[in-house]
Amino acid sequence: MTCLLQTRVGGWSNRLREAPRESVGSRGPRGTGGPKPDCEPTGGGSLRRDAYRIPAARGGWSGWWPEVDAGSSVRQMSMVARRPTPSLLVVLLTGSVITMVSMGLRSTMGVFLDPMTDTLGVGAGTFGLMVALQNLMWGLGQPVAGAVADRYGTRRVLVVGAALYAAGLVFMAGADEGLGLQASGVLVGLGTAGASFTVVLAAVGRLAPEEKRSMALGIATAAGSVGQFVFVPSARLLIDTVGWRSALLVGAAAAAAMAAACVPIRLEPLGTTDRGDVESLGSVLHRAGRHRSYVLLVLGFFVCGFHVSFIGAHLPKHLDDLGQSAGIGAMALALVGLFNLPGTIGAGALGATRSRVRLLAWIYGLRGVVFVAFLLLPASGGLSLAFGAVIGVLWLSTVPLTSGVVMAQFGVDHAGTLFGLAFLSHQLGSFVGVYGGGLVRDTTGSYDTWWWTLAALGFGGAVLHLFVDEDPAPAPVPASGFSTAEVTTEA
Repeated sequence: MTCLLQTRVGGWSNRLREAPRESVGSRGPRGTGGPKPDCEPTGGGSLRRDAYRIPAARGGWSGWWPEVDAGSSVRQMSMVARRPTPSLLVVLLTGSVITMVSMGLRSTMGVFLDPMTDTLGVGAGTFGLMVALQNLMWGLGQPVAGAVADRYGTRRVLVVGAALYAAGLVFMAGADEGLGLQASGVLVGLGTAGASFTVVLAAVGRLAPEEKRSMALGIATAAGSVGQFVFVPSARLLIDTVGWRSALLVGAAAAAAMAAACVPIRLEPLGTTDRGDVESLGSVLHRAGRHRSYVLLVLGFFVCGFHVSFIGAHLPKHLDDLGQSAGIGAMALALVGLFNLPGTIGAGALGATRSRVRLLAWIYGLRGVVFVAFLLLPASGGLSLAFGAVIGVLWLSTVPLTSGVVMAQFGVDHAGTLFGLAFLSHQLGSFVGVYGGGLVRDTTGSYDTWWWTLAALGFGGAVLHLFVDEDPAPAPVPASGFSTAEVTTEA
C-alpha cells in the first residue's frame, strides 16, 4: 500500500491516497472485522474523503466515503466529484434532455422575427436587440450560474433556470411593444444561463475520466442539435396554425418541463468537498487571468458567439430578402441542427486523440470559407439548404473542444466558473452579432456587410487559436513560508 505524506513548515497534514478495500476493517460503525489500514493519521489530521472505497449498505458501490481517525474532528460526509459510471450515465442522459429543450427553444427565435415584427410594428433592429439581450444576460449570468453549480450542485441551478426561462417566454407572448420584448429578453437570457448546456457540460466534465471526457462533452453538446432540428420546424408549424403568441406559450410549457427533468441529477456529486487539495476560486481565477492561452481561448470564443447567434436570429430574414420562402428559412435552420449532431460528436471524438486547439483553428477557418462561398455563389433554395447543412457541421463543434481545453488547463473543480467566463465572451460576441446585424439590415436594407464581417472574424479566429496552448497552466505558487515535500513509502 502507498501512503503519501505532505509536509508543511509549521504543521503536518497526512493524506492517505490509496488503500485496498479490504483494509477497511473494525474501525468505525461500518467495520465488520478485518485488518486495520497500514497508514494511520497522526497529529489529529483527518483522512481525505476518497481514502476508501466502501460498498453501499444495500449492495454495490455507491461512491466514495471518508474514513476518519477516531480522535480527529469529523466533518459531515457528502459526495465528491468522482462517481461510478452509472451516475455519469444518468447525468449525461438527463443533461442531454435538458440541453435539447433549452437549445431547441433558443434556436427558434429566428422564425419568430417576421410574425412578431409585423404584429407589433417594430423593425428587425428592435427584435435583434431582444435576442441580443437574451445572449448578453445569458453571458453575464453564466459565470455566476457556473460558480453556484460548482459550489452547491447543478440541480438547483437548472431548476431556477428552467423557471426563469418559462417566465420569460410567457412574458414574451404577452408583449405588445418593444419594451416588453426587451424585458422578456432579460428573463429568457437569465433562464438560459441556469438551464444551458454550459452548466450541464461542467457536471459531465467533472464525472468523466480524462480519456472519455472529450467524447462525453461532445455527446452532451450534440443534444442541442437534436433540439434545434425538432423545435425549429415545430415552431414554424405552430406559428402557421395557432399564431406566434400561442407558439411561445407552448415553448414556455416545454421550458417548465425541464425542471422535472432535473430530478435525476440528485445523483450528481457536489463540486466542492472537504478535500484539502482543492484550489480556492480566487486563486484559480488569478491564474486564469494571467494565463495567456486561456485569455486567447476566451477571445476566440467571442467569434463563435458572433457567428452562431447572428445566423440563428437573422438567417430566415436574410433568405426572405433573397426572395425565398419562410419554409426554406426554417428548413435551413433545422438542417443546421441536424448536421451539428455528427459535427459535434465527431469533434468530441477527434478531441480525444488530436490537438483540440488545432481542430478549433480548422473550424473557424472553414467557417470563413463557407461564408465567402455563400456570398459569392448565386442565391437559390438549394444553396441555402446546403449552407445550413455545411455550417451545421461547424456549428457547436467548438463547444466540446473549448470546454475540454479549459478543463485540461485548470482541472475540473472550477470548470463551471472558468467555462462560464469563456462563455461570457461567447455571449458578448452574440450580442454584437445579433444586434449589429439587425442595425445593418435596418440601415442598408441588406445583411451583406455583416456576412463579410462574419467571414473576416472566422479567419481571425483561426489564426488566434494557433497561439493557444492546451497544456495544464502553471501550478499556483505556495504561500510564503511554506514548503511542500512529498514522501512515498511502500508497505
